[in-house]
Amino acid sequence: MELNRIRSYGGKVMGSLLSAEHGEVRPVSDEDGYSSDSTVTQHLLEKENAEDMASIEDLESQRPSSTTEATISGKHPAEYDVPAKTKYICLGLYFGLNLSLTLLNKAVLGKVRRHTPSLPYDCAYTDDGFPKFAFPWLLTTVHTTTSALGCLILLWRGHFQLRILTTRENMTLLAFSVLYTVNIAISNVSLQMVSVSFHQIMRSTSPLVTILIYRLWYARSYAMATYISLLPIIFGAALTTYGDYYFTSLGFFTTLLGVILAALKTVATNRLMTGNLKLHALELLFRMSPLAAVQSLVFGFFAGECSGLVKWVAEGNLFSSYSIALAGNGLLAFFLNVASLHTNKLAGALTMSICANLKQCLTVLLGIILFNTKIGVVSGYGMTITLVGAAVYSKVELEMKKGAAPPVKPAGEDSEPLNPLATERERSVHK
Repeated sequence: MELNRIRSYGGKVMGSLLSAEHGEVRPVSDEDGYSSDSTVTQHLLEKENAEDMASIEDLESQRPSSTTEATISGKHPAEYDVPAKTKYICLGLYFGLNLSLTLLNKAVLGKVRRHTPSLPYDCAYTDDGFPKFAFPWLLTTVHTTTSALGCLILLWRGHFQLRILTTRENMTLLAFSVLYTVNIAISNVSLQMVSVSFHQIMRSTSPLVTILIYRLWYARSYAMATYISLLPIIFGAALTTYGDYYFTSLGFFTTLLGVILAALKTVATNRLMTGNLKLHALELLFRMSPLAAVQSLVFGFFAGECSGLVKWVAEGNLFSSYSIALAGNGLLAFFLNVASLHTNKLAGALTMSICANLKQCLTVLLGIILFNTKIGVVSGYGMTITLVGAAVYSKVELEMKKGAAPPVKPAGEDSEPLNPLATERERSVHK
């Protein structure tokens, strides 16, 4: 086959030379678009490289017939190539920042000194009679705007570089930002039609939805031990949030839609960084944040939060401590977004869904320690079961990692650095 291509290409070169003798200069080109400036050897080498690149399949779409086949071929999920120490460090940072932001919202933004007898929102007071920042869409706008500014500074400092994307890839990122915003909107709407306990129980099923997405969309299968380890995590999280269950038919379907969107957002986040696009975590956050900020602001405007904020500020509620709290909240959200994206890339979408369940239990536990929150016996059992399930899942993942042999890398090629904020020059030192 290659010999025939060489003969064909040589005939075209000779035809071009003969045409040149009669005063006609005509570049040689074949069906692949190569001109006479490329030699036959270069043409064949480039063609071979292109065929090799085309044969590389996406790791997440692999479904090996057996563990042995996966080990030999190296076609296993990308998160199994990440060292366990690196994964646990990222998970620890993610948990620490996530819980810190939750506690900051409760301790600072939820309780400040009361100034005026009225606020624009009926739910603008806590149970203790303190005013709170009851503008969730505008708070999301603060978070995404701060993330965009933070990424802009890191881009200017050379911590990452922007790639040139096609129109289709830009539309994909636009769709992802819409998914991010709509997910928040559906969650807020569903909370108005169901109780908080029922909402959290439905959210605890997110790992199952994540697995279903991978099974149907990417034909990815998991070990039976993984499925079994999910049962105590989901059941324990449901017991932890045990309480007054109330929901309407519309509220049930809206909450279910929110669960599906949340799992889809987690999977899509992972795919944008590990799939064909392979965006850097900071680049993904930089491209998505401004779009999400504008969309959140639009949602907040139509929800009446903009006019409510103007009235809230006019009544003297935005004093210095609140301004500092909002600025700190936005900065912490930026660091959390960076840690969340980097952890999603290294640990996988399923692990991130499980972390959401574990976070519910840890939040309740910290509430008991810091805020003297009272819980029932059922919730205590639920936290214990969830923690045991998380330990079992971690053990299963470690065994799966040991059974998946990572592909051998060429000499001199190092793994991605642990620090997500490393500059391009620092990364080049490791290569």
